[in-house]
Amino acid sequence: DTSTASLTSSINEFVYEHGRRYHTYYGKDKNLLPVDEVEQDRLDLHHEVFLGLMERELLKAPIKDPQRILDIGTGTGIWAIDMADKYPMTEVIGTDITPIQPAWIPPNCKFELDDAEQEWTYASDSFDLVHARNLLQGITDWSKLLSEAYRCIKPGGYIELQEVSGELRCDDGTMKPDNPIKIYLDTLAEAMIKSGRPAAANGATMKKNLEDAGFVDVQVKVYNQPLGPWPKDERLKRIGAMMLLSSETMFSAYGMVAFTRILGMSAEEAERLCTEGKRAVKNKNYHTYSHFYAVYGRKPEGDSAYA
Repeated sequence: DTSTASLTSSINEFVYEHGRRYHTYYGKDKNLLPVDEVEQDRLDLHHEVFLGLMERELLKAPIKDPQRILDIGTGTGIWAIDMADKYPMTEVIGTDITPIQPAWIPPNCKFELDDAEQEWTYASDSFDLVHARNLLQGITDWSKLLSEAYRCIKPGGYIELQEVSGELRCDDGTMKPDNPIKIYLDTLAEAMIKSGRPAAANGATMKKNLEDAGFVDVQVKVYNQPLGPWPKDERLKRIGAMMLLSSETMFSAYGMVAFTRILGMSAEEAERLCTEGKRAVKNKNYHTYSHFYAVYGRKPEGDSAYA
């Protein structure tokens, strides 16, 4: 029995809650985010935010002439497709628990339905790069996932994890304890902890997790992701404007199921928290941002499963 499956009617099973569509093939609570077209548009917009933060780079790991790349939790597949375009001689595989990827893709790119928390079906020492972005709170056993990634990466190959922190930051005192965005994120962190998921991304923790898995030369890059177009810097102002647009559906996407299923809130109370958070992003007097981490490490040369 394999965790990779071909598309069947059962794989396209969904449940509708709060006016949104959620995927249920791997279990109702496996992915707390919706998977409908509205969410897919938000994910693709956030991809543009990440490119803006990283100055149009898709990753920071210094890979050279990769032959095979694996993108875990590929979502809409936009990162995998961009990598396949950038490296036309490289095989790029994107995996996800939900089949929402497009059919028109580069010939060197393919998508597979797979649960990264199960045992991987890939051969040892077979990938030059394993990449995962914004997957933190979708995984309950990171040590197992990173162990599988380590096994499947070639000696000398890289892993790169990219995550937005759920911890709201402010440098000029414009964020008060009753800031609606902060209240929302603190409540979301409470739900994640209760469900056995990490509360928020942290660069130091991400680095330690990679080192514990055996990776070396681990590097942490930190970027500031503004919430709203308040920065004076034009590049960050554009990124903040995209985050303002993203916030129209972002708060409800992350919050509704987490607040109602996990914390037992009423739909009305959950909606109120989401709406107040969304409204606060529009307030230019709140100069808030969150950290975006790009953390990468290398599998040591000579550490082969076949040695």
